[in-house]
Amino acid sequence: MKVIKQIKQPVFFAGAIGLSIFMLFFVIAATWIGFDVKSKCREAKDEYGGDCTEALMNLLNDKNRGFRQRNSAIWVLGQLGDGRALPVLQSYYTGNIPPRKPLDEAISQYELKKAINLTSGGANITAIFWR
Repeated sequence: MKVIKQIKQPVFFAGAIGLSIFMLFFVIAATWIGFDVKSKCREAKDEYGGDCTEALMNLLNDKNRGFRQRNSAIWVLGQLGDGRALPVLQSYYTGNIPPRKPLDEAISQYELKKAINLTSGGANITAIFWR
């Protein structure tokens, strides 16, 4: 009985420390994502006007922008989860997700699929920390 108690206590503390470290990294990552989303929103609003979603949709539709910037707009639209972006995102989605390519070569079908899921009501657990 005493041996079990001696083992149980260090295991409990190790688990508590591990969970605490995981939660710390999760909160840091969620905060970082939120900062990036807000920063990209601000840049798009300065360039295109309107609210964040409208500005990002205009950025995505701007053929003079590079693919990296347009893919970034797709990611941010997904993080925002605003259903107004769904038709625009769907217009670019082919359903054919090729092997991963660099984000500056084409519109990423993989990112589009994720963004469509999030704007269709998919769960975004990091958003509770920055929305």
